[in-house]
Amino acid sequence: MRYDKYTIETTSSAEDVIISMLYDLGVEGAQIEDKVPLTGEELAGMFVDIMPPAGEDDGKAYISFYLDAELDHEELLADIRTNLDEMKSYLDIGSCAITCSTTADEDYLNNWKKYFHQFYVDDILFIPSWETAEEPKDAELVIHIDPGVAFGTGMHETTQLCIRALKKHVTKGCRVLDVGTGSGVLSVLSYKFGAGYAAGTDLDPCAISAVGDNMEANGLKDAGFKLVIGNLIDDPAVRDEVGDGYDIVVANILAEVLIPLLPSGIKCLKPGGIYIMSGIIDDKEDAVASACRENGLKVLDISHQGEWVGITAKKPEDA
Repeated sequence: MRYDKYTIETTSSAEDVIISMLYDLGVEGAQIEDKVPLTGEELAGMFVDIMPPAGEDDGKAYISFYLDAELDHEELLADIRTNLDEMKSYLDIGSCAITCSTTADEDYLNNWKKYFHQFYVDDILFIPSWETAEEPKDAELVIHIDPGVAFGTGMHETTQLCIRALKKHVTKGCRVLDVGTGSGVLSVLSYKFGAGYAAGTDLDPCAISAVGDNMEANGLKDAGFKLVIGNLIDDPAVRDEVGDGYDIVVANILAEVLIPLLPSGIKCLKPGGIYIMSGIIDDKEDAVASACRENGLKVLDISHQGEWVGITAKKPEDA
């Protein structure tokens, strides 16, 4: 299918109003590009393995939306331009110039797949679900992974730091809690390393299908994995459903979320349990390590890969 991509050049202060207008006119989905720093609430939802780029707000924003190139959209575009002209009387919307480009005859939502191929993390081979590959004999473990519309492939440095920590600390039959599970890659690996039970939390309902597909692709459809949608930090219902007594809690999230998560995450651990964290940019290392100690954890290991940090800590036996 061919799509026309329309991009409106505007201001960051006007983007919400313009998005609302587009939805009212029937545009199904739009993309915003700006340099507005994330709010605390938005950061709390970034249970992902890739840090969003930081930048200082320059006041500019670009809003893009896609329309079927085979259909006539002149009436819709005229309505959009009329609404933008009306906004100029009460809001700084910038030039609101609209540019158009046509995509290739392919599904633009899946274009990224051509850049994601099989790769190794040490002796673990990751193969995307859409790629046919002969499993090499020198791989200790092969994982079939499809992030779907949830984040998490195993490729990012933060995920790799968690993978190595899990491989070191998972023991046969242990219980693992994966906070911010995303595609479920860390939970899949926990089972493969010998865990007897794994549970996960995520804010995004898209994780449900992504995790389900990846569990099935790796022969874990009947493993008993439990996924709870919600925020472990401040939702008592989520805490109750997740429960406690876990041998390991793993969280691959941003430092801004890891720190407030600690009290709830620690409650899920049994005495002597292991707490694994990554998603920590290097200049946040001291803050997260200090927060661990302030919450009663003993820091066992601090690992680095690129500009990212992984921290492994332990809950006291008498806690």
